Amino acid sequence: MTYDLYYWPSIPGRGEYVRLVLEAAGADYRDMARLDAADGGGTAAMFEFIEGQRGALLPFAPPFLVAGELVLSQAPVIAAFLGERHGLAPDGEADRLFARAIAATTADFVAEAHDTHHPLGVSLYYEDQKAQAARRAEGFRAERMPKFLGWYEALVAANPAGHNWLVGNRMSYADLGLFQTVEGLRYAFPRRMQSLSESIPLVEALCKRVASSKRIATYLSSDRRLAFNEDGIFRHYPELDGA
Repeated sequence: MTYDLYYWPSIPGRGEYVRLVLEAAGADYRDMARLDAADGGGTAAMFEFIEGQRGALLPFAPPFLVAGELVLSQAPVIAAFLGERHGLAPDGEADRLFARAIAATTADFVAEAHDTHHPLGVSLYYEDQKAQAARRAEGFRAERMPKFLGWYEALVAANPAGHNWLVGNRMSYADLGLFQTVEGLRYAFPRRMQSLSESIPLVEALCKRVASSKRIATYLSSDRRLAFNEDGIFRHYPELDGA
């Protein structure tokens, strides 16, 4: 099966949480918004789904994935679907359900990271809310980053299958999501991540393990991997960073 992924063509954003699972699975997929309109792609094709021109299953927003007759939306839902279908999920019902919970928690973490530069609303420019962003980022760095990252560290330490992954005995979509989040935080908050690195050695090792896995390493060095930029979720504004 060829999957069709719909997401904004110029930012990694939440689409990257799906793309990493597709790449790790070695799945055949098309990044639709990056294709020409003549090939059925472009952002216009994406809006056909959102505006109800392609059936009754209307995604609220990208990313969404078309898998045959299925239309799946929300990055954690898509990642779980793909992971469980392609051997990137743990065995056993309890661990599978917990992996879904981890992915949902990661989505919460990502939303908080986004809100550091847009605390008042997405319809405003960053420059319109810089004072509020500085206050929000200070609390995020001081309280939320250590809380979330410390939780992931505790998960790896407590994993009865070994101290390599968040849940289970092999890499899963939950690990891929953590990897992408840590990469984003390193881009947006390099000073704070440097100061936290010694307190999360298992998370650091997990992320290196993900990056060096064969398919992900190939993907990261390809032109399919989009760089972080100041239009995405993770944005580097030096004034929002600090140790």
